[in-house]
Amino acid sequence: MSGAAETVTARRRVEALWRIESARIVGALARYTGDLALAEDVAQEALAEALVNWPREGIPRDPVAWLLTTGRRRAIDTFRRRSALDDRLPQLDTGPAPERPDDTDDDVLTLMFTACHPVLSREARVALTLRVVGGLTSDEIARAFLVSTATVQARITRAKKSLGAADAGFEAPQADELGSRLASVLSVVYVIFTEGSSASSGGSLIRFDLAGEARRLARVLARLMPGENEVHGLSALLELTSARFPARTDADGEPVLLEDQNRRLWDTSAIRRGRAALRSAERIGRGLGYYGLQAAIAECHAVAPSVAETDWDRIVALYEALGTLAPSPIVELNRAVAVSRDPAEALPLVDAVAEGLPGSHQVAGVRGELLLRLGRTAEARAELERAVSQCGNDRERTVLTRKLATLD
Repeated sequence: MSGAAETVTARRRVEALWRIESARIVGALARYTGDLALAEDVAQEALAEALVNWPREGIPRDPVAWLLTTGRRRAIDTFRRRSALDDRLPQLDTGPAPERPDDTDDDVLTLMFTACHPVLSREARVALTLRVVGGLTSDEIARAFLVSTATVQARITRAKKSLGAADAGFEAPQADELGSRLASVLSVVYVIFTEGSSASSGGSLIRFDLAGEARRLARVLARLMPGENEVHGLSALLELTSARFPARTDADGEPVLLEDQNRRLWDTSAIRRGRAALRSAERIGRGLGYYGLQAAIAECHAVAPSVAETDWDRIVALYEALGTLAPSPIVELNRAVAVSRDPAEALPLVDAVAEGLPGSHQVAGVRGELLLRLGRTAEARAELERAVSQCGNDRERTVLTRKLATLD
């Protein structure tokens, strides 16, 4: 192998190691420094040093320990430059090197809670979580959300400053705030998956890398918090939803509606994982929550041989329970879709939630479909035209345009 090829191979190994171990490394450094912003900065400096040195000098026997030790030294240098030789420095500068991240699962969990701290905006929580927990670069996050790298970097920078201004530190939430803080973490993972599974804009219906990262984060949470039923509920929802990905688009990337999907293409392994996670949520008790109820709905679809043989009565009941637990226009819209076997019954339900979802192409699309099935073609055409104008995703807009063309 040539020197250039060896360099490329070494760099790829460094990048792969970082993707797998970055959360544990940043978490361990954050515990030592008590400062997430500093920990992330010195971890990135250690990574940059590894990318330069390892291709030239060879990958060390224990690369994770090397990164931790290098990051710790960088943190000490930073404290010295700031002339802030407080009680943190002896803690960092003496004693054995940090233990391997394999022994610090609590650090990863605290890292997730810190990245999703309530003082941060939702956009900042998402960006910081993908950066410090997911190990994604700013470029990768920018590509996933179709924004500029500068925008992502600005969000991460503001997030770090906000954590510092709030004196958030690096510690797990107290028992009395665990529920609300966990809800924030789950919400961020769900937002990441939602954007991956149904891209709000751009030329792809599904962003597999983003959805995959959300599934990975959900699995990490389920491992670290096995006694929380909503953690398992979220993991179940993401697995069962992603199981349909292979059939949701055709060879050209165009969307395939549920009734037209080849169910033999559905990922049976993901279905098994999702159903197992849902059973875990049920065994814990306390009833299914927001994510668990959605997972139960997804399970109904996953086990049905066809649309016609789907247990729609159970789905409607689950949506009613979900609407009671967490009322929202989008839940009511989905319930309307579930009862759309009878379009005359479903249409008033859609009309009732339309005001709560202004400018939604989904509402216009559902109304257009229901009106078409009721034989009200002119009204259906107007709704589908509205859906086309409001839809931000190129692939979805193509499907709506084709449906509209059949009315001519």
